[in-house]
Amino acid sequence: MRTTLDIKTDVIEEVIKITGAKNKSKAVNEALEQFVRERQVRKLLSLKGKLHLEETWKKLREMELDER
Repeated sequence: MRTTLDIKTDVIEEVIKITGAKNKSKAVNEALEQFVRERQVRKLLSLKGKLHLEETWKKLREMELDER
């Protein structure tokens, strides 16, 4: 998808250097993908201790075996 962005020159140059990308588009895509991954990990880590998956896991496994 084509998008026009106003990115500071020093920032895009640093992103290109860090990613090793050959062009601005690849550098921005890689940086955004990494940003999204890091936010998803943070979100999952924030759930630590709040979810009780052991029982749910056992029930899901039993349901899976029942379907066979």
